[in-house]
Amino acid sequence: MHIKYNLIILVALVLTLNACGKKEVAPVPQSVPAPTAPVAPPVMAGVTVGSITLGNAISASKKVTQAADSFGKKDTIYAAFDTTGSGTAKLKAKWTYRKGGQESLVKEDSQTITPTGPATSEFHVSKPDGWPTGDYQVEIFVDDKSAGTKAFTVK
Repeated sequence: MHIKYNLIILVALVLTLNACGKKEVAPVPQSVPAPTAPVAPPVMAGVTVGSITLGNAISASKKVTQAADSFGKKDTIYAAFDTTGSGTAKLKAKWTYRKGGQESLVKEDSQTITPTGPATSEFHVSKPDGWPTGDYQVEIFVDDKSAGTKAFTVK
């Protein structure tokens, strides 16, 4: 009977200790972030023009061989520029002569390009009978928006 009595006390003691013990708190499930859509690469804003370089000769890759901002009366004048982006763009060059606060159109030329990445383009002007000395400017446009100007002189 002692064994029965001890067994009952032991069971009661275990139950009492178990009831008084610290209860485990169920872990709070952490919120799972919503799946994110893949990030698209940045969209190029069409074709853009970099800096304009002037010279009196270009290479086969349309790069000016020697930059200049002063030219002789019989020189052919090249305006070369790099473009970035892709798509179809209409490039235009507006060549002007400036004297006494007045501006006269020398030549306006355009071309359509469809690059798929970096490219080089050029425009040029010549005057076989000679340029008047003075100040000139070329302005490059992309889709009728000015992309930059470059001033030069003829001596």
